[in-house]
Amino acid sequence: MPDTSHIRAGAKFDLTTVRRERVASQCVCCGSENIVSSPAVLMPFVADRVFGWKPVVIDDSWGLRTIRNGNAYTICKSLRCVDCDHLFCDIRFSDEEMVSLYNKYREEEYTALRDYYEPGYRARNEALNLPIAYNDEIEAFLEPHLEHPLTVLDWGGDTGVNTPFKGKNIAFDVYDISNKAVEAGARFVTLEQATTSKYSLIVCSMLLEHVPYPSDILLAVRGAMDADSVLYIEVPHEELMAKNVADRERLKRHWHEHINFYSERSMARLVENCGLAVIKKDILSTQVAGADIQISRLACKLSAE
Repeated sequence: MPDTSHIRAGAKFDLTTVRRERVASQCVCCGSENIVSSPAVLMPFVADRVFGWKPVVIDDSWGLRTIRNGNAYTICKSLRCVDCDHLFCDIRFSDEEMVSLYNKYREEEYTALRDYYEPGYRARNEALNLPIAYNDEIEAFLEPHLEHPLTVLDWGGDTGVNTPFKGKNIAFDVYDISNKAVEAGARFVTLEQATTSKYSLIVCSMLLEHVPYPSDILLAVRGAMDADSVLYIEVPHEELMAKNVADRERLKRHWHEHINFYSERSMARLVENCGLAVIKKDILSTQVAGADIQISRLACKLSAE
């Protein structure tokens, strides 16, 4: 195993060198190979949507002599980085698999399949598709660090329904892989368009928990930034990460769309390793779709280094 003492000491790590593996063996935030694991399952909706793998019931008709009867689901592992406390699923989806999962996100085909595996999801989805109620708090968090008029890019912004400051800026662009129509006033941009323009505010909200290699997103986002740009990052402060417990990997028994659970330390290492400097951070307590949640949020600029 390579020497990772420099990582534990806080040195920056070139995340472009992290191996892009089907089954991860390095931390996606700090590059460490100091990883512990515990068995888990991939939720059947995700396994079916991404791979076409459906759960099965093994009974006597299978004629298996050394496998016990019962339900069979897609297995995976919960990984925890000992160095930065990042908790993540070992399965890392390819670009094509990410498109399979998120194309037409929360539209009818997606919703019908998920409601089949998770009865009651359709009603929850209707609530999730409504605009968030805490946009004013996002704007208040960012306002001291911005100068108007703004140019805004919502990276992973779905339709743009939750983009802050819309209507208060001279440009409002959305880049997203969901292939959904953006709302009135927004302009859908390609990856090339997004990374060859400069924006005063880039929003990366509720995205990095979904992606296999979050540094790929942040390093690409840098292409849309200059010295005055502010990047707003928002990820769930997952209940398990908020608890003061050891061996979190043993408590995380299943994985759904959120394949990354960020600790304060792992997020700090991620942004630092991507050449970003945090100018403000906090934990916001709010409600989404009727549920109480906590959100970890950061405002960043390009590092001066």
